[in-house]
Amino acid sequence: MNQPNNAGNRLKVTATNEIHVPSEEVFNAWLDPELLSQWMYGPAIRDEKIIHLKTDPREGGHFTFLVERQGVQINHIGTYLEVQPYDKLVFTWGIEGESVDESIVYIDITPTEKGCLVELTHELDPKWEAYVSRTKNAWEIMLNKLKEILTKV
Repeated sequence: MNQPNNAGNRLKVTATNEIHVPSEEVFNAWLDPELLSQWMYGPAIRDEKIIHLKTDPREGGHFTFLVERQGVQINHIGTYLEVQPYDKLVFTWGIEGESVDESIVYIDITPTEKGCLVELTHELDPKWEAYVSRTKNAWEIMLNKLKEILTKV
């Protein structure tokens, strides 16, 4: 797996959530644009309009999540580094034109008695230190929304 520069001194943001559905459902929710539009992007999460959500969920494949916020288009892009159904996803994360492939997101999905535990680790370049708290909060909101969508809570 290719690591971005400064891999040794990267900032780590973590978020976890136990979701009472099978690991397969959680894993697929990370790769299906229709599901992504319900928990990661769009008006259910924040004041934004989805332009497109495209995935090529294979190792070496890319994604592009283009949204519009306050009249500005933001394209979240990345490359899938590991795709291990149904327990692990690793991908780069960046914004087109600003921070391409500067961070890596690790998703570990572990079966539990009632469903699965989702553990997310987002490694950031140290220059993004001011965004650590905001990044953690955003991932926690999204994981809670994912749980809500999948369990129909």
